Amino acid sequence: MSAGDAGCEPPRLGPLETQVMDLLWDEGASTIRGIIERLPGDFAYTTIATVLSNLQRKCLVDSGKKGRSTVYSARDTREEHVASVMDHALGTSRDRAASILHFAERIPDSDLDLLRDYLRQRDGGGGR
Repeated sequence: MSAGDAGCEPPRLGPLETQVMDLLWDEGASTIRGIIERLPGDFAYTTIATVLSNLQRKCLVDSGKKGRSTVYSARDTREEHVASVMDHALGTSRDRAASILHFAERIPDSDLDLLRDYLRQRDGGGGR
């Protein structure tokens, strides 16, 4: 089940959770020791183990065995996670359409062009 699935709303991440997720998204699956080695600062093994346990509970991380080690990986890509957060935020609005329109008013023209191109292609209108 990914963060966008029923039962797992996109969670808010604390600063250390964000750092750990950034490592998993940017550099791929890792053991606890591998994460500790790549994190700035000096973190205890148990601290990172707890963070990963919390991220699993929040439906963001999966774990599996590789030899004798436990390896942790992100369930979804960063982009899928961000889309899930955006969809959840829209779902909390009392007027989803108004929220979407307010959001569209704030995004740069380059993003609007990207969205227009995507919708045109999705709807069978061809390329650019």
